[in-house]
Amino acid sequence: MTRAIASLFGVGFLHPGPGTWGSAVALVPGAVMLALAGPLAVAASALALTALGWWAVARELERTPESDPGWIVIDEAAGMWLALVGLPAFGWAGVAAAFALFRLFDIAKPGPVGWADRQGGATGVMLDDLIAGALAVFALLALSSVLPTEWFP
Repeated sequence: MTRAIASLFGVGFLHPGPGTWGSAVALVPGAVMLALAGPLAVAASALALTALGWWAVARELERTPESDPGWIVIDEAAGMWLALVGLPAFGWAGVAAAFALFRLFDIAKPGPVGWADRQGGATGVMLDDLIAGALAVFALLALSSVLPTEWFP
């Protein structure tokens, strides 16, 4: 069961770019939650997914010699949902911006994202994506203050 959770029910085995697949698959339910219940529901769901993911990742890392197997993508899902918290309401342009910013920070690993990635264990696997999601939130908030309201309703 932990392998299914950690791989986001097999999404982590898609190629190329399992992390991008994991983020994209997580985007759909995250956007639906945002549209139906708002950013607080997405934040609560991201927190619950983080706890579940941390548990599953810790168990799976005990079974593999790899420090951060590419097929583990529950961390991308948690980070993606966190990035959506930066949107006050649903809008496709904002959702696309949240996805693009999250993937940018997750791949480029600037500053604190790179530091978290080097921590090792479940902490390193999960925390870098959560920090990338948090950076996306800050970037979205900054963008929402300068872009027209059609982008960020």
